[in-house]
Amino acid sequence: MEPAKDGTEPAARRRRAPGMSPEQRREMIVRTALPLVAEHGTAVTTGQIARAAGIGEATIFRVFSDKDELLDACVMEALRTDHVLAEIEEIPLDQPLAGRLAEATAAIEAYLGRMGMILGALHATGRRERGSHGGGEAADAAIDRASAMARTRGAIAELFEPDRDRLRLPADQIAGMFMGLVFTRGRPPTGPDGPAPSLEEYLDVFLHGALTETPAETPAETPAETATETLTDASAEGTPE
Repeated sequence: MEPAKDGTEPAARRRRAPGMSPEQRREMIVRTALPLVAEHGTAVTTGQIARAAGIGEATIFRVFSDKDELLDACVMEALRTDHVLAEIEEIPLDQPLAGRLAEATAAIEAYLGRMGMILGALHATGRRERGSHGGGEAADAAIDRASAMARTRGAIAELFEPDRDRLRLPADQIAGMFMGLVFTRGRPPTGPDGPAPSLEEYLDVFLHGALTETPAETPAETPAETATETLTDASAEGTPE
């Protein structure tokens, strides 16, 4: 490099940041699109998504053939369980069991809430004929519900491991019961207007049962005590006034 006229070395040429791969760009666009899809459903435009992502609209169509393919990718992302499993696996095991389960419940409910918002918005705005979930054949093919449930149950079972000696049933079985409790909390049988127990109340009943401590029972009388009382009563009745 030749020095500048004032004798100083010229500044090094500015280097461009490495560009994203097509797959990375797809992921970035989908992450940006998700909240917009939850808000607008199928009415969201690629222009809105591009502005939110800070890219030109044409960039979207370099990695997605059309808007339908982009919405399909959003559905697939909403249905993925990788993120919620990672959150559950990161829960510290050195805290009380109730705290571990509270964190797992929050992670699962957040996942179900996000998924419900995406699928609900798309269904409400007319996307009802693209597979079982509105994500086309690719989304349906990518979903392995049995595997996802098994992996989630396994991750939750790990939360019970520090208390294994106190469990009344195998950890895997209790994890399945706990998952049923969490899913029920999202759709309470009493309906939206019924009483809604807090998460702490749910967990307390799950961990300790529906009954309080058994009250002390009155000791049963012995046969001799019963006979004595009978004779006493008979004597009292035969005494003249």
